[in-house]
Amino acid sequence: MSTTWLDELERNLEERLTTFLKENPYQELLLRQQHQKDLYQSLLHQRQQLQKEAKQQRQKLLELAANVREWSARSKRAKEAEAYLLADRADQHIAELMEKGRRLWSELDQLGNSFKDIEQKLFALSQQSNRDNSTLENDWSTFEAQQELQELKRKQGRAN
Repeated sequence: MSTTWLDELERNLEERLTTFLKENPYQELLLRQQHQKDLYQSLLHQRQQLQKEAKQQRQKLLELAANVREWSARSKRAKEAEAYLLADRADQHIAELMEKGRRLWSELDQLGNSFKDIEQKLFALSQQSNRDNSTLENDWSTFEAQQELQELKRKQGRAN
């Protein structure tokens, strides 16, 4: 299959970027840091969404629990009045509500697991960022020392 002009352009740009980054390691570090920052922001957004969903799930569970209590009272009242057919229908409705509650709990548990995964990713990314920042600081100190050394050599060259 022949390559299209778009494939060629993409390959060419990729090669130029690779060459540029090899010649400018600080830019590569900055690019990597920007990528980490973007990923971190994305994870924060995902975490916020999960928190929002979990809050909604908890609210649904509270409403469902109130609904179960209400129907349990109705079932009890029907049984006391010897309206057993109505009580059976109420009990069946309670069973359906309870099943819905189990599904909601399961979904909430899955949200909790997803939240833990995101927290772990955020922690790992934070640790990586700290290591990269210390590397950047060391690299920057080396760069400044080299600049000062070159300046001293230039001044010494002019003094002779």
